[in-house]
Amino acid sequence: MVNKYKAVAVTTRYWKPGEDYLKQIVKAIENKVEDGDFVTISEKAISTAMGNILDESVVQPGWFARFLTKYWMRFVWPYILGPLCHLRKRTIRRLRAYPIEEGSVHKEVALEYGGFFQALMHGSESAIDGSNLPYSYVSLPLKNAQRIAQKIQREIKSKLGKRVTVVIVDTDKTYSLKGLHFTPRPNPIKGIHSFGGFLAYVMGRFFKLEKRATPVAVAGSQITTEEAIEVADIANRSRGSGAGRTVWDMAETFRVPLTGVTWEMLDKVKHQPIVIVSSF
Repeated sequence: MVNKYKAVAVTTRYWKPGEDYLKQIVKAIENKVEDGDFVTISEKAISTAMGNILDESVVQPGWFARFLTKYWMRFVWPYILGPLCHLRKRTIRRLRAYPIEEGSVHKEVALEYGGFFQALMHGSESAIDGSNLPYSYVSLPLKNAQRIAQKIQREIKSKLGKRVTVVIVDTDKTYSLKGLHFTPRPNPIKGIHSFGGFLAYVMGRFFKLEKRATPVAVAGSQITTEEAIEVADIANRSRGSGAGRTVWDMAETFRVPLTGVTWEMLDKVKHQPIVIVSSF
């Protein structure tokens, strides 16, 4: 039997570092959630609230990071890998003009936190992401996502008396082929294989495999890997992209340079870090 789902995206204020995200989640879903629902939360929103972010403006890039920026990003990706991966023409145009200074710093961070194969990605290296963050900040992936999901699940049970399944979701894609699930990002849930960094990305994109959002933690019930991925993807499609899916989109939204977005600008955007998914 194939489950059918409905999703309700929940709007909250923008979560800045130091935000009590547990309190905000409970407040936002009160009178909206029922027993058996999936409460999905953006990994990036939690990372930002926890202060799990990095200011890239203080990073000094090395020679290899500069090499990757100048040649790998500006030539290999737009002229070779981009077409092989069926990237959009707009993305390829942006890669041809990949910023040297900001890009070199970002690649240095990718090398430090993700390693060589992650740094070869054209974006979201090791799940590091600068969209919906101001200035030169980027969010880092959660190292303890499972414990955080369990903490959120217990808080909802304690404060609202509801038995729910909490799923923490990342927009980075999981690729699927006949029951085999893999992703280029680190630390997905059990049942999704993480390997190869950009190799996994190129493989998934080149063969046009089914791609969906990645669940990084599930707490509150035992569900299959397939159901976790499906719920994560439904939530991701319902959530929207805030100020933009990429740093380029975000800068265009506010008509500022790549590092010109401010906290105040982000406050004015509609944010939906929580999506309640119900099966029926």
